[in-house]
Amino acid sequence: MINIAILGYGIVGSGVACVIEKNKKEISKKAGDEIAIKYILDIREFPGDPYENKIVNNINQILDDPDVQIICETMGGIRPAYEFTKRALLEGKSVCSSNKELVASHAPELLRIARENNCNYLFEASVGGGIPIIRPLNYSLTAEKIDRIVGILNGTTNFILTKMEKEGADFATVLKEAQELGYAEKNPEADVEGHDTCRKIAILSSLMTGQNVKYESIYTEGITKITANDFVYAYALDMTIKLLAISEYDIENNLNVCVAPFLIARDHPLYFVSDVYNGIFVHGNMLGDSMYYGRGAGKLPTASAVVSDVIDAARHIGKTITCFWDDNAIKLNPMDEYRGSYFVRAKDTPENIAKVQELFPDFVVVKQAVTGDYAFTCGPVAEKDFNEKIALLPSGINSRIRICI
Repeated sequence: MINIAILGYGIVGSGVACVIEKNKKEISKKAGDEIAIKYILDIREFPGDPYENKIVNNINQILDDPDVQIICETMGGIRPAYEFTKRALLEGKSVCSSNKELVASHAPELLRIARENNCNYLFEASVGGGIPIIRPLNYSLTAEKIDRIVGILNGTTNFILTKMEKEGADFATVLKEAQELGYAEKNPEADVEGHDTCRKIAILSSLMTGQNVKYESIYTEGITKITANDFVYAYALDMTIKLLAISEYDIENNLNVCVAPFLIARDHPLYFVSDVYNGIFVHGNMLGDSMYYGRGAGKLPTASAVVSDVIDAARHIGKTITCFWDDNAIKLNPMDEYRGSYFVRAKDTPENIAKVQELFPDFVVVKQAVTGDYAFTCGPVAEKDFNEKIALLPSGINSRIRICI
């Protein structure tokens, strides 16, 4: 029997218990031994819960018990999750985490401690919920040089943008609906400003490069400035708008990583990833394109990914699974040097039109769909040059959105 402990009995933690209970026979068979929950750590009591007798309030009771071999960290946040995880690994207990914030901030150190103590730090559930992506990057695609990852990595923002597109609604209205449905937090900043997506692409970029991509260095732009009028033009262009995380090498082998709203064409596979679903598009130099799609969040999908790590850890008791992510921080290409194409809604004045024609010789006019707009596309052009030129328009702009190519 392999005993596990769950740290945090919230949405994901209770989901882990549920998955293990519902699929106990299959999980134990695949793990090669029976998986049993011995403890659940939480500061709350859960009278009447099926696992009421396993709730403990002291982490030492878990860490000091030699019978506990695997820990599921589903607490979220940095503290005390970091301290608990580090102590567990130092004791030789494998840790399976859904905590993207902790993984993005401390994975190289925690992976090193796991190696030194013949155990594992696994985090399949930290990106994409139930979508398998960490394991494919670590195992299945190891013969590849991955040179590009493009993903829709946040279900809340994808739900909001999908509703705005289908209903012609404004951002504030759809955000309120998302909060009422439980898709968005009372304070939605981490989602709508792109911070959640930023941490996830930092994790994927680190696995892609084998070096440490710091999320603090990633250019991040949210969806709060996207309007219903932007979707009017997206429809006219046969495109849609998605919050994308992009990590790619340029022709000079510099790494570009960013999070921002992008227009994507109908022939792109991510075009059809809608509602709360996530999609991750990976390009390898030998394989070419592959795509991973599914529910990117939610109690049971995320818990399923945690339990898949439990099974992997159970198969490797006393052995460390290789993960290529070292401490060396990779330098990202400055966003100013990013070369991209853009859609612009400039203000419709004679002065603006004349200046656009002067500054953007490669511009293509987009038929006016909203009164007061002079819309056009341009590029590829360096971000710095684009911003400098846009600033010279006498009447200014109403919006600009990058185009995914």
